[in-house]
Amino acid sequence: MANWFRKQYRALVGSSEDIKKAHEVPDTPQTRAPEYRLAFDDKDFLTSEELRPVRLQLELLKPEIILSEAGIESTVVLFGGARIPEPGGEAWAAKNDIQKKNLEANSKFYEEAREFARISSRYSATTDYKEMVVVTGGGPGVMEAGNRGAQDVGAPSIGLNIVLPHEQAPNEYVTPELCFNFHYFSIRKMHFLMRAKAIAVFPGGFGTMDEMFEALTLIQIDRMKPIPFLLFGKDFWGKVINLEELADQGTISPDDINLFHIVDSAQEGWEIISKHHGFEAI
Repeated sequence: MANWFRKQYRALVGSSEDIKKAHEVPDTPQTRAPEYRLAFDDKDFLTSEELRPVRLQLELLKPEIILSEAGIESTVVLFGGARIPEPGGEAWAAKNDIQKKNLEANSKFYEEAREFARISSRYSATTDYKEMVVVTGGGPGVMEAGNRGAQDVGAPSIGLNIVLPHEQAPNEYVTPELCFNFHYFSIRKMHFLMRAKAIAVFPGGFGTMDEMFEALTLIQIDRMKPIPFLLFGKDFWGKVINLEELADQGTISPDDINLFHIVDSAQEGWEIISKHHGFEAI
C-alpha cells in the first residue's frame, strides 16, 4: 500500500517538501519559537509524554510497512541468550569460574542456532524468501547465530533490536534493510509474533524466558494459532524450569505440556516444523 501511494500522482505538496520550505523561512522571533515548528518536524513535541500513543503506532507501522514491501509473509523466530558465546569464543559475560564453564558448555547452542537458521533459510529460498524468514532480536549470542546462519546460505534475515543500556548495536549479520530498532518492548514482541510460523527458544535468561512465556500464553489462551514451539536443550530446560511440575500442581492443564517440544538438534527441530506445516524435504 505504501508503494502504491508513492507511485500515484500527488496534487498536494508532500510533508518532506514542506519541512524543507519551513527551514528556509526568515529567522525571526516568531519562526525561532518552538511553537512555530511543523508538528511532524518537532522532535520535542513528538517525544513528549502526550504523544506516546502516536509513537507506539509509529513503531508498529514502520517495520510492518517495510516487511510488507519486502514481501515477507511468514517468519521463524529465534529467541535465545545474548551471553551464549560462539564455540571457542570468549565467555565475556562470565562472572566466575562456574559461569565460565557453563557458558562455554552452552556454546554448542550457538552452533545449533546457526545450523537451524541455515536449514530454515534453505527452505525460505524455495519460496523466494517470502516464507520462514529468520528473525532474531538482532543482538549477540544466539541472536547473532541465527542471523549468521541465514547469511551463511545467502539468505536475508530480520533483526528486531531494542535500545538498552547494553547490547544496543545490532550484530553484523542482520540484513541491513531488515534491521529495526525499538523503544517499546510490547511493539517489538508483536513484530516477533505477527508473522511467526515457528518459534525456536534456545538457552537464555530473563529476556528469553519473558519472550517464551508470553508466546506460550498467547497460544494457551487461543490468542495465537498453535505453531511448532521448540525448546532447544533437554538438559538445560530440565534443570532451569520444571514445566511438568506446573501441570502436576494444577496451575496449568496437563495438555499444556503438548504446546511445545524439547529438542537437542537443529535437524530434530526442523523435522517437527516440516511435519506440522507439510513442508517437502529440502
